[in-house]
Amino acid sequence: MYIVILAGGSGTRFWPLSRAARPKQLISITGDRSMLQRTVERVLPLKPKRILVITSCIQAEETGRQLLRYRKVPIDVIAEPAARNTAAAIGLAASIIAAHDPSGIMAVLPADHFIKDEEALRDTLIHAGHAAQNGYLVTLGIMPSRPETGYGYIEADMELRGEGPFPVKRFVEKPPIEEAMRYLQEGNFFWNSGMFIWRADTILNEIKAFLPALHTRLSGISFTGDVWELSDLEEQIAVIYQDIESVSIDVGVMEKSSRVQVVPVEMGWSDVGSWSALPEVVEPDANGTVCINATAHLAIDSSDCLIYSDNRIVATVGVSNLVIVSTPDAILVCDRERCQDVKKVVEQLGLTGQTAFL
Repeated sequence: MYIVILAGGSGTRFWPLSRAARPKQLISITGDRSMLQRTVERVLPLKPKRILVITSCIQAEETGRQLLRYRKVPIDVIAEPAARNTAAAIGLAASIIAAHDPSGIMAVLPADHFIKDEEALRDTLIHAGHAAQNGYLVTLGIMPSRPETGYGYIEADMELRGEGPFPVKRFVEKPPIEEAMRYLQEGNFFWNSGMFIWRADTILNEIKAFLPALHTRLSGISFTGDVWELSDLEEQIAVIYQDIESVSIDVGVMEKSSRVQVVPVEMGWSDVGSWSALPEVVEPDANGTVCINATAHLAIDSSDCLIYSDNRIVATVGVSNLVIVSTPDAILVCDRERCQDVKKVVEQLGLTGQTAFL
């Protein structure tokens, strides 16, 4: 099995801790290893043939530095010259793998997710790999624990008995709360995790069918030899990325293909999409507050706050439901219900030319 880790995200909802050159996947939200490092470590017991990390050119150096400690399996860091969403990144990785091992199984994982039960993930990938070997596009569906409106859903055809994989009826965008409650009750809807497993040649064939322009550009990649020497691909990738469409693999392929299956899994998963997700990753205290990396937190009549500090003492008096993030050059204070809007701060900084804080 090959592991492809998508590590090119910007992580704007975790500003000011997350920055352009060191986004969410390259920092530690919980105070120890980075999310990228944790992603690599959780797949090492699978003994993958290789790990391919797809990142951006401005993050490639730090990405490579963080991966130097892992020497048990070959790891390639592949830099994209521009952000073109997941279809391009996955297609590029599949093209490289297929040039060496066309029927090779590749598991695609985001670099910035939290998984509590890592063994459950590994077992599910092995289980899903059997269906992938037979030519299916398999996605991991998270068993929902609440009527979540912030995630996309996968509707499965579960008439057949067993543990799956199940055929996918449809993908659903983030639903209103009424629909999310119905999905939870019906029991055949799962959160879309953005984790996939398939054969390299299978996904390339589906890209050819539904994203022919991307496939044409990728098919032009040539290798000077049969060894895993990828340094000569930099110029070719730059040419390919000049004018290809920016589209997600979900929209471009998964929602159109008839070969999609889903494997349900319960593994303590969170996409850690914003500061509001911290209680899913770190246990709150008796007052419902999560405090990370602070020298101390003095709470006077305060509760349900999310606090990250660069080793300073943080005192809160008479407040609740706040996010407080302190870094050497910036401080964020926002309502917990507005965490998704932190990305607007990043947008505003860009518009006003304050790029030093991005």
